[in-house]
Amino acid sequence: MSTAHELDLDLPLATDLLVSFLREEVRSAGMERAVVGLSGGIDSALSLALCARAFGPENTLAVLMPYRTSNPDSEAHAILTADRYGVERRLIDISRMVDGYIEPNAVEDGTRRGNVMARARMTILYDLSVEWRGLVVGTSNKTEMLLGYSTQWGDAAHAINPLGDLYKHQVVQLSAHLGVPREVLEKPPSADLVEGQTDEGDLGFTYDLADRILYRLVDRRYTRADLVAEGFDETVVSSIVQRVVRNQYKRRPPVIAKLGYRTINQDFRYLRDWMS
Repeated sequence: MSTAHELDLDLPLATDLLVSFLREEVRSAGMERAVVGLSGGIDSALSLALCARAFGPENTLAVLMPYRTSNPDSEAHAILTADRYGVERRLIDISRMVDGYIEPNAVEDGTRRGNVMARARMTILYDLSVEWRGLVVGTSNKTEMLLGYSTQWGDAAHAINPLGDLYKHQVVQLSAHLGVPREVLEKPPSADLVEGQTDEGDLGFTYDLADRILYRLVDRRYTRADLVAEGFDETVVSSIVQRVVRNQYKRRPPVIAKLGYRTINQDFRYLRDWMS
């Protein structure tokens, strides 16, 4: 039932396409530089590697934003990655920023706390993008986006995203191809919100299984019945389908009430560089 071969990339071609995409989109905005939030995980490491290729290390800024409970390994791995690609790095501790809200408001729920951290980090990235004069480059992959495993206006935010059409399997493949440090490649993916937390533990299934189901569901347009007939567990299939449907709002621009003849994102839709 393995479909790894179906997800394998032509790695040199994928690299060239993504590097070209980054250059074209950033330059169409009148810029030559990129800002990447570097978590110590594989997705942000890959975005950084692509940006360093596209713009040069001197035009790529890696921003490390630990919270007081973050695993020290995350910071160490982020530093290792930034140094591997020779980019400038900034370390900004978000503890006081986050605690200034969650402590007086007694925010104990883990999801809420994680969302506050993710949005605090994005606030910093967008501020630094003004200083650095570069666009914020996204780090969310296709698997996460389809499952809604991200924070709206937090880690899901970006000006451009080179990873959004790469399944997790492909992220790992391309990261190895571009020399992401072994320590980052081999560790279990984690949002690093609480000790021992892993993405797959939160989701209740592995990324490998999610990729195989999502690839059939989205790219090959399988139905639930098709997936079950192929041997996938019906409960897991239903869980993944429900996640994809429930989180559609995260993948769409905000809905605007239509009153006029031409409404933004409905009738008034152009490429981002349509006036250039």
